[in-house]
Amino acid sequence: MATPRVVSLLPSSTEIICALGLEEHLVGISHECDYPESIVDRPRLTAPKIDLHGSGADIDRAVRALGQQGLSMYRIDAEQLRAVAPDVIITQDQCEVCAVSYAEVTQAAQAFCGPHVEVVALIPNLLQDIWADMRSVGRATGRLPEADALLAACFERVNTIIAETIMIPEPPRVAAIEWIEPLMLAGNWMPELIQLAGGRDGLCKPGSPASVVDWEALRAYDPEVLAIMPCGYPLEKTMSEVPALMRLPGWETLAAVREGRVYAVDGHAYFNRPGPRIVDSLELLTGLIYPDMFGEFLEDRDWAYRRMN
Repeated sequence: MATPRVVSLLPSSTEIICALGLEEHLVGISHECDYPESIVDRPRLTAPKIDLHGSGADIDRAVRALGQQGLSMYRIDAEQLRAVAPDVIITQDQCEVCAVSYAEVTQAAQAFCGPHVEVVALIPNLLQDIWADMRSVGRATGRLPEADALLAACFERVNTIIAETIMIPEPPRVAAIEWIEPLMLAGNWMPELIQLAGGRDGLCKPGSPASVVDWEALRAYDPEVLAIMPCGYPLEKTMSEVPALMRLPGWETLAAVREGRVYAVDGHAYFNRPGPRIVDSLELLTGLIYPDMFGEFLEDRDWAYRRMN
């Protein structure tokens, strides 16, 4: 098959597409796509309807207000979509807060691009779904062998970690915070990442979406390692939100706080993008939990985390 013209409406699928060697065939991206840096000049086909530069509480209120009105958080530039003339559009059918909905993309594709366009919806809830989505993109773009090679490389790195962490007799209690106001714990694939990294997540079920948690429940769990990774927040933004956590009653009594094992991390580049860099996220998390054993994972990513004393 001829190499298709591809539009990616997710940062994670953009990373998958480029990892499959299709960067030159990527003709349109979302407003959030920023990696690799070589794609940032592509036409951007989506835009948010809310201000994403406000506080976490402000963003949450705006999202809930749109949801109550039955409105989407994002808009599609239909004329730009028509102009780039894609053969394949990669989107998602998991979370309307994360990107344009599958229904909206399908309607726009039919109305402005024609019936020949294939719309591929990614639905990553668990790690196995992320791996399957890589193959789905490979299949839709005629790059299935490349997708299988990419997965083999990912599995080799994951297995290197498992070979060490599976032997740890008493995994520490780990909590991953995905949003601060309201307080939410990271779900979906994050409990699996925590387990693979040699930690124990006693609060979240793998595959379940991020959930609001009562502060007293988190205090009772008393995590020994606490990773703060708000979805879409680069490190600097994450660090600016951490004081809201520190003001909560009993913060200083948490084991993670007492032992100096509270970390702010880049939730924009890592953890919240279900693509090839989910393995980088696993390596970073493993290094944070076991810096003595896996310090090499931290050396190359020192820009992506800060210990919060």
